[in-house]
This record gives sequence, C-alpha cells and structure tokens, in this order.
Amino acid sequence: MPHDPIFHGLTGRPRARGLGLPFTSPTGPLNAITDVPGLAVGYRTLIEGDGIRTGVTAVLPRPVPDVLEPLWAGFFALNGNGEMTGTHWIEEAGCLAGPILITNTLSVGIAHHGLIRWLTRRFPAEFANDFWPLPVVAETYDGYLNDIAKLAVGEADAIAAIEEATTGPLAEGNVGGGTGMIAYEWKGGTGTASRRVTIGSDTFTVGVLVQANHGRRPWFRVAGMPVGERLGDGAFRLRERGSIIVVIATDAPLIPTQLKRLARRAALGVGRGGTPGGNSSGDIFLAFSTANRQGSLPEPPRLHFKAISNELIDDLFLAVVEGVEEAVVNAMLAAETMTGKSGRTVEAIDHQALVAATRG
Repeated sequence: MPHDPIFHGLTGRPRARGLGLPFTSPTGPLNAITDVPGLAVGYRTLIEGDGIRTGVTAVLPRPVPDVLEPLWAGFFALNGNGEMTGTHWIEEAGCLAGPILITNTLSVGIAHHGLIRWLTRRFPAEFANDFWPLPVVAETYDGYLNDIAKLAVGEADAIAAIEEATTGPLAEGNVGGGTGMIAYEWKGGTGTASRRVTIGSDTFTVGVLVQANHGRRPWFRVAGMPVGERLGDGAFRLRERGSIIVVIATDAPLIPTQLKRLARRAALGVGRGGTPGGNSSGDIFLAFSTANRQGSLPEPPRLHFKAISNELIDDLFLAVVEGVEEAVVNAMLAAETMTGKSGRTVEAIDHQALVAATRG
C-alpha cells in the first residue's frame, strides 16, 4: 500500500488521522505547511553524545531565487517569555522577507548570524546595493534534555537547515529545532498540518508548523477530552516551563491586519490542547501570505492588493485553530522517547493509550 502522508509520517509512525483521532476537516495532499505552493522546510538535527539534543528548523516561504521578495505578515504573542526577531518591522510595515529559523533559546544569535551569512553569499548584488535584512529567528527552550550551555548550534547548522529545505512531506517530532523539546511532559518537537478552505469559487491552503515545547501533563486535551488526566502518572514539573512557536502560511490573499488576526487565532488552537499560556511560556505566532506579490525590493511607487473580505474570513480563522491543534498532536505522535542531559528521559506518548483516553 502506498504511503499516505496525511495518515503516516516519513518513519511510518501514525499521525493523528492515522490513529483515527477526530480531525476530519479537509487537508492538503501532505497535511503539512508545505501544501502551500512554493514553501519549503529544512532541518538540521544535532544528537551527539549524552547531552546534545537540539537543532535548527528553516521555513522558506518562497523558492530560493525569490526568497527576498517581501511577504505580507502579522504576528501575535500570547505570552512573551520568548524571542522572535524581526517582529518590530512586521508590526511597523506588515511585511517580512527571507527564510524563517526556529532553534533553541541560546542559539538565536548564532542562527541569526548564520542566516545573514547565507544571505550575503547567496545575494551579493542585493547587499552591494545597500540591502539590509531583518530576519525572523524564533526559539523555545530545550535545556531539560539538551546541554544548552554547550552552545552546540553553529552558523553552519543554520545554513544547512536552509540549504536542505524541501517542498515534500516533512519529518516531525525529534527533528530540527524540535529535537530536544517537550510537550505536555511527553516528548514533543516539530509538527505540521494543513487545511483546504473554499471561499466562493476559490480554494486556498492554510498550513501550520509548530515547535511544541509547552504545557503540563494534567492540562492535555485532545478533541476536548481530558487525556492528560486519564493517562495518569508521569508528570515531572510543578509549573509550565516551556514555549511554543507557530508559523502559519497561506496562499489566500490577505492584508497585514488580517494576517495579524490569523496569528491571534493560533492562541485558540494552542488553547484547545489545554494550555493557558503560562507565565514561563513564550507563545509566539507568525502568519504570512504568499499572495499579493509586489516583486522584489525596492517597493514600487504603488502597491496593489486583493484581499478576502473580512465578512468571509471566518473559515480561515477556523483553519488556523484546527491546524494548530492537530500539528501539536502530530508532533507528539511522531516524537520518540529521548534520553539526554544528565541521563534525563522523557517518554513518548503511548499511541494506543491516547486513543483509549479520547474515548473516555
């Protein structure tokens, strides 16, 4: 039987729909952020010795030759105990340009530097013409499993994640920036999902990618069911100690204020999983549209937009909420038990126990 990426990951492990969990809205052919045409994702995964469990994830919104062409964007922070660079300009101008990287908390600077290094090598003519980038680099904290103070991520790792980006099915779980991450006190990491939305005569894609490193076990819910409570012992934290980054991409034509509204809805998707966005959690969300292309910089004298009416945007909001909820579950299902720093072990969630818990 051919592999169906909607139901099973690249390793053959079932995704949420492969387990029969109640996610039923139409997805793209991959059920991944790469269902948005032209978008690619790459990983650099670092698992070394007893203590290095980290990496870098790269999201390229456009093919490399066009990656500096601006995209309209918006962001929202549910709780700001975290970092996402470049958001001042997104808030000011409503746009971003270039690859987006996600890594661990102490590696934001080196990942940013590696991204700049890649840009200067790939686009020398633009830099000779006084181009200055304001890249987006985000983080969550992997210091429970990863010896984060060793600063294992280097410039070369950021560059490798960009250069290895693919438009096809995506690995999930213990990969890229999600390698050492923990979700609801089970092994977490990188997850993705997509939705197809029909508005009038047009059909659009909404894709999400999460770096899930948030939540406490008693909070965890799937399809409204309190599965964290039903799955019993295993909690090892007294309070929230993690974060989640969400990247939302769409080919629907939207203006920056609408994209900021999409980014806000990621909070509802995260909330469906049970977390309130704890004090120590950095819950930061980015949304962008690949539509309304204006060409490469500098901007033309007049900008022209097409945009979906605000009266018709609710289905896109729902796509974000559902997609984020499913992407977190996909991250947890793909993740495998990991032992890291100081011999600490975080267990993967038991698939069959999860299914039973959703049935009450």
